[in-house]
Amino acid sequence: MNGYPVGIMASPGNSHHLQAGAYPAWAADNACFSRGDAFRLDAYLAWLAGLGHRATCLFATAPDVVGDAPATWERSRYVLPVLRALGFRAALVAQDGIEATRIEWDAFDALFIGGSTRWKLSETAYRLVGEARERGKHTHVGRVNSARRLGAFAAAGCDSCDGTFLAFGPDVNTPRLLGWLDELGARPSLWAAARGGGEGRCE
Repeated sequence: MNGYPVGIMASPGNSHHLQAGAYPAWAADNACFSRGDAFRLDAYLAWLAGLGHRATCLFATAPDVVGDAPATWERSRYVLPVLRALGFRAALVAQDGIEATRIEWDAFDALFIGGSTRWKLSETAYRLVGEARERGKHTHVGRVNSARRLGAFAAAGCDSCDGTFLAFGPDVNTPRLLGWLDELGARPSLWAAARGGGEGRCE
């Protein structure tokens, strides 16, 4: 994929971090949704501490709680400075209801649009992206696997996105994805590059 604005999303439990050096950009995700009660913060931080290629890492996500912005903040607030101390740009995962909570913008460097599909595609989420960009934050959205959704978030101004589109039929879907990017002016995207790694997202 060299020469194209396509990167990779790595998380504990997959081996995508081993391929990070082959891509122009990558990001680190906590995988707390897929791991559920098995998620361990100490293991996640230890995994991050052992990663290289930090100069090309867009962000590392703090732990979140699907669909619950207040609980996500309580879970993330003490981890965000740790992510920075490890040399990563710290990402807060926005969940349903964040618009009704006080956002401490100085506490993080990137805003990751997570949450339910309905909330993710709402005008509220789009406005949040705009505010984050005005504040100089990197903006990212998870679970983007269609031209329509990619176009919607490109129009909203998102800097990057991820999904599993390439994991299923990469020989067929890679040209399709590159076509979408050409139509959108080649905005950067993060996509899972191998079957079996999952989205690595807390959705």
